[in-house]
Amino acid sequence: MHYEKITTEILEKLKAIVGPKNVVTDADAMQPYSHDEVTDPAYHHMPEAVVFAETAQQVSAIIKLANACHFPVVPRGAGTGLACGAVPEYGGLVLSLEKMNKILEINENGLYAVVEPGVRTSDLQEAAEKKGLFYAGDPCSGDSCFIGGNAGGNRAVKYGTTRHQVYSVEVVNPTGRIVNLGARLQKQSTGYSLDQLVIGSEGTLGIITKATLKLLPKPKYALDLLAIFDDRRQAMGVVTKIIKAGITPTCVEFMDNITIKSVEKYLNENLQGSDNGNYVIVEVEGTSEDDLDDKAVVLDEVCTENGASSVLVADHNKIWQARKAFAEAVRAESLIVCKEDVVVPVDQEAALLDEILRLAQKYNLVTRIASHAGDGNIHLNILKNENATYEDWDQRVKANQQELYKFIYAHGGRLSGEHGIGYKRKHLMEEFTDPGELEMMKAIKKALDPNDILNPGKIFDVE
Repeated sequence: MHYEKITTEILEKLKAIVGPKNVVTDADAMQPYSHDEVTDPAYHHMPEAVVFAETAQQVSAIIKLANACHFPVVPRGAGTGLACGAVPEYGGLVLSLEKMNKILEINENGLYAVVEPGVRTSDLQEAAEKKGLFYAGDPCSGDSCFIGGNAGGNRAVKYGTTRHQVYSVEVVNPTGRIVNLGARLQKQSTGYSLDQLVIGSEGTLGIITKATLKLLPKPKYALDLLAIFDDRRQAMGVVTKIIKAGITPTCVEFMDNITIKSVEKYLNENLQGSDNGNYVIVEVEGTSEDDLDDKAVVLDEVCTENGASSVLVADHNKIWQARKAFAEAVRAESLIVCKEDVVVPVDQEAALLDEILRLAQKYNLVTRIASHAGDGNIHLNILKNENATYEDWDQRVKANQQELYKFIYAHGGRLSGEHGIGYKRKHLMEEFTDPGELEMMKAIKKALDPNDILNPGKIFDVE
């Protein structure tokens, strides 16, 4: 794919748009923008320049300039992605939205917030809580990820993922036009759902410059239970039984024993049941203390009947610190990691776990596993074996992927539950996606971004 280089003349035009202080070309200063949280240097690419926008009008002007001069623009939030979605594969410009970080409004009567894309998830959660409200989006990276970039969340079982928290978005489209998509409505059937098309497009169909998000009354009663299982399959299999018992948990999370021990080492503290147990963490909300107690009794019975050796009331802060430390604990063990983000229907999750473990043994892979078990999303981290060469490890990982994804697609699953495709998984996207579905996606990209300016080379290649 051919693009023009960013010349001195283009740099001067960029400085005229955003101001000289917001245009960076120094190599050391640009280095953090050559990668996201994928620490393997094989996936790092340097931009030619980094530009910091502060308004939608500036973003619009930059995209119009990119189309006129034919250079690629890679939009970037906090850089917490795990699929190289914000990596400048073809050089060009990284457009950072980190300075667009204002919470513009929290409306208590209308139960909504208006935010810029660079607002941290945890900052919005704290601001809503001060008003007695609740923002349901809750990714494990919430302390660092931006609203404009995150996709998943721990509370997806009850509240859905980030896309389900969005009423509407202000977007700069691939030709530089500022458009408003969606509306603050509970339902509407007025043409294509363009807001949902842009959400999840990984910056390939538009750059979100403002979002109107749903808020809820803060739950009055909540409880975290920790069920410890000796058998991993019984642990994973408990999810459907909880739902069949008539309980809709806020979230159900799973961690296998070797991952628990990895987290223990990282946090330098002992965790309950870490000797040989596997964790299922269940958070549930109630309308009253009695309602919460009733649900806790049912959950205890269901977990025990399904093989739990113990069911405990967990300390909220401690148990979630352990769960959210998963990624950091893995990173502390190895910087060379293949992070799979596979998802299947919940009733197929136990079978998928069995297949993951079978393939790990077959290909001699070192795994760390945690899961949003309540929605079928398994985070499989494959660490490079200590004494293996990179080439040998990479070959085994790729052989594992071929078998793993054939199994996943045969059981109704997909490549990614929340991390996205980026360019790290685009070859797998091309291989395993239904050809007709892929053709439609490429047609949309070509129609909306005729010059292939916006985040090229992500999700799939446009011929």
